[in-house]
Amino acid sequence: MNHAVTIDDDAFHHECGVCGVFGHEEAANLTYLGLYALQHRGQEAAGVTSCDGTLFHTHRGMGRVADVFGAEDMDRLKGRHAIGHVRYSTSGASVERNAQPLVIDYQHGGLGMAHNGNLVNAAQLRQDLERQGSIFQTEMDTEVIIHLVARALGTSVEERLANALREVRGAYTLVALTESRLVGARDPLGFRPLVLGEIDGAYVLASETCALDLIGAELIRDIEPGEMVVITRDGVRSLFPFEPQPRRMCVFEYMYFARPDSTLDGINVYNARKAIGRELAREHPVEADVVVPVPDSGVAAAMGYAEESGLPLELGLIRNHYVGRTFIEPKQAIRHFGVKVKLNAVRDVLKGKRVILVDDSIVRGTTSAKIVGMVKAAGAREVHMRISAPPTIGPCHYGIDTPDRDQLIAATHSQEQIRASLGCETLAYLSLDGLYRGMGGRAPGYCDACFSDDYPVAPEGKAQQMSLLREEAG
Repeated sequence: MNHAVTIDDDAFHHECGVCGVFGHEEAANLTYLGLYALQHRGQEAAGVTSCDGTLFHTHRGMGRVADVFGAEDMDRLKGRHAIGHVRYSTSGASVERNAQPLVIDYQHGGLGMAHNGNLVNAAQLRQDLERQGSIFQTEMDTEVIIHLVARALGTSVEERLANALREVRGAYTLVALTESRLVGARDPLGFRPLVLGEIDGAYVLASETCALDLIGAELIRDIEPGEMVVITRDGVRSLFPFEPQPRRMCVFEYMYFARPDSTLDGINVYNARKAIGRELAREHPVEADVVVPVPDSGVAAAMGYAEESGLPLELGLIRNHYVGRTFIEPKQAIRHFGVKVKLNAVRDVLKGKRVILVDDSIVRGTTSAKIVGMVKAAGAREVHMRISAPPTIGPCHYGIDTPDRDQLIAATHSQEQIRASLGCETLAYLSLDGLYRGMGGRAPGYCDACFSDDYPVAPEGKAQQMSLLREEAG
């Protein structure tokens, strides 16, 4: 059977999303809906764990939220407290045993956990734990944290969790559930977002504010980098158990990963993307007839570019949203089939026009070349590619699935070589300074390692991690 890869395989992939509800009679249902709103952060697996004060109930499965949960599944998730997770496999294979939340029974009772992010020292920690007798059931960083918690000293789950997290390095936003409390934690650099909300006297933790909006919860505030919140029947308690570090929120959350209707650290994502597009137009104007976004990630930036340049914005590319990650190709080859099944050019919009094509990034470059070819095949006279980000020269080690450096076209080719390979008349990237001008400045600090090679936490190389894992297996 011949399977074609989709346009998504030449793009950055979202990491994961988490949600938790404490003290609501429909906790599992609200968590399920929160995951629905966070579906863009992971489509490979989903799960919810609820607690009725004594027993934990879990349902997990492969696929999107709507495919994993049915009415009977939700009926079994009893209790007034719940946590949930949507997953894209940045670490560990895409199989059901790697779906979250993870739940254990240990000497202090039950513990469920869902985690977003990657730990750069996970392989070393796992090897050390296995040498001490730990047995792992999954390939996920989350289970490393679970084992560390189970071994940690402390009189409360938050104390044990804090002691465990002091041993890890990298990115984590997590929610943990016990019989009597919901705990949320964000790593000291704040790579990944986490927000706190309230609905009907119950509290909600979620990766983005769009999850609060769907269930009708009111945003209270963002969880701060290095903060741990403990939610019980007595309310919310805030702890800062880690050494303070400079804030380094992932800048790609604003440019691509977060939903446009979300607000992160006080910045609305949609407005930020439009402002970034305006900066792109100021830095790289060009004589043209129309601005066309590459949907969906390029839309807001293209709107900003069009407004600043005074050119009309047209939807010259239409996206089919109902395509899975793989599909069966016809036996007779169709040129650019993998892209055309996801995007189609509107000939009447493009024919005879000088087109500014706006996208958020170029990763390997293969898909961008096919899109340029599609626009020209639809009759465009010229295509000018504009990217609302600096060139991507480095992989992410903190929870975003990116190719190795040697597969990133901007790390191995000059801008002129990239332009020639895409087949467009001109190519321009937004500068790093322009990106931050669009976001209102560099404060409060961002991680831009994929553009700058400035890694705030020194990564363990993939080769080193694979060597450790092979040593474990051997």
